[in-house]
Amino acid sequence: MQPMPFTSCVLCFYGVLEVIMWTEKFTFDPKEGIDNPALVITDCTDSVWIPRPRLCVLKREEGDTYGFNLRVERDSNGHVIRNVESGGVAARSGLRDGDRLLEVNNCYVDDVPHPEVARKIKLSGQQLCLLVLDGEEYEQAVAGSQDLRLLSGTLDEEPCKPPKLCHITKDPSSGLGISFTALEGEKGRFSVNLVKGGAAEKAGVHKGDHLVWMNGAMVSHLTHSALNRMMKKCGNSITILVIDSESEKIYMQRKIPILPAMAVPHKLPFRARKLHLISGPEGYGFLLRMEKTLSGNTYHFLREIDSGSPAERAGVQDGEVLLEVNRESVDSLGHDEIVERVKKSGKQVFLTTITQCGLGFYNQLGLSPLLFCDGEATEKETENIVDVQQYPDTNNGSSKLCTVKKGPLGYGFHLDSFLQRPGTFISEVASGGSGQRAGLVLGDVVLEIDGKNVEEKYLDDVITLVKNGGSCLSLLVMDQISYEKKKESDRTASNITNREEEDFEISFL
Repeated sequence: MQPMPFTSCVLCFYGVLEVIMWTEKFTFDPKEGIDNPALVITDCTDSVWIPRPRLCVLKREEGDTYGFNLRVERDSNGHVIRNVESGGVAARSGLRDGDRLLEVNNCYVDDVPHPEVARKIKLSGQQLCLLVLDGEEYEQAVAGSQDLRLLSGTLDEEPCKPPKLCHITKDPSSGLGISFTALEGEKGRFSVNLVKGGAAEKAGVHKGDHLVWMNGAMVSHLTHSALNRMMKKCGNSITILVIDSESEKIYMQRKIPILPAMAVPHKLPFRARKLHLISGPEGYGFLLRMEKTLSGNTYHFLREIDSGSPAERAGVQDGEVLLEVNRESVDSLGHDEIVERVKKSGKQVFLTTITQCGLGFYNQLGLSPLLFCDGEATEKETENIVDVQQYPDTNNGSSKLCTVKKGPLGYGFHLDSFLQRPGTFISEVASGGSGQRAGLVLGDVVLEIDGKNVEEKYLDDVITLVKNGGSCLSLLVMDQISYEKKKESDRTASNITNREEEDFEISFL
């Protein structure tokens, strides 16, 4: 009997019938029956569906927009990507209409209020890193109660440390205290060498850190000699973006660009300031004037601060540049529009300002002066052991008691305030820091600090309590949605829990 070729078989793979062609021959043996060692038949098993987020890196030219809208829609969950311009920056990066936004610059934002997410995007500058999930997959994941943070990677067992933006000022005796060694066989990659106790080390740079960016320019295209020439031209100071080698590997494996917008600031000479003014009988006590600077640009300046006025008590200084009113950028607003916004704010207003020198510093680096602000609580930090306890709440939510141990760089989170009312929330959590390990999540509302209720306190008072917290801080927090349900009367039309439709064109003007 001639051997018969077995030409095909039907397999069930992840619930799909497929015909597989085989070239191996076998000989039929009556004693063994039809057993064929080349064919193994198994029972069908259901497939395990796993959503697949996509990383989109957007790069735009000065004056361009990213070319998409970010919306909150009545009948959809999450932050929705809409109106992706055909052939635009967003479309070229792979962003698609209906995508849901999970991360902005390696920061989880699905549970963050819409205005905060839009602000993070606008402050990113000319490069932006977004992690998104297809709209249908997102809705399916939400319906299946999947933890979206697991998809984004923010709950990794060993999260990477953020990069550091360090400003180094020359020491009269030891100079900048830093040099760079080219990594063998890797163009545009440099390791840091330090003078022990020198200016660079004091500015937060660590031995073995890798250089990413210097004075506003990426170094990935530079040779070692070109980098040295750049160093010689730097004058009395440089600003560099560095990251430790292990974290850099993780960023590279995930194909995430390392950007200044992700960085922990160290020794920056200028910071924008957030000021809270409460109006008196004579108003706020300052003048707002449009003035043209030597660079030819026009800005809004705070002038003629009245002695003893609310403005003076809040710390307003003559000649400061106005950046925001109630967290809304004034870059694209005219003088009358800004005045109208201040008037509509009522008896109190939140202003973000910076000195003219500070504005020039960030402009030279190509960064937004709003990236790093004083008054946003403690700087990020990298390691600590913490404790989390859950407490049930009677209003369909649960509060968390998070115990955070302070490290060399602080507690590992930033605070911010609600507009036109008391209350504070977590506006940023350092990746791998004690805040994250404690269970703090972006958007969490702070209810108590060390047993003291702060729901009716303003940002400055809360920050004072944080700074006085010593080596260990106890925070009672509640997620934003549960808190808004609890405080239903405080809801606004733009709040995510209302699912009210809101358009926000992403542009950096």
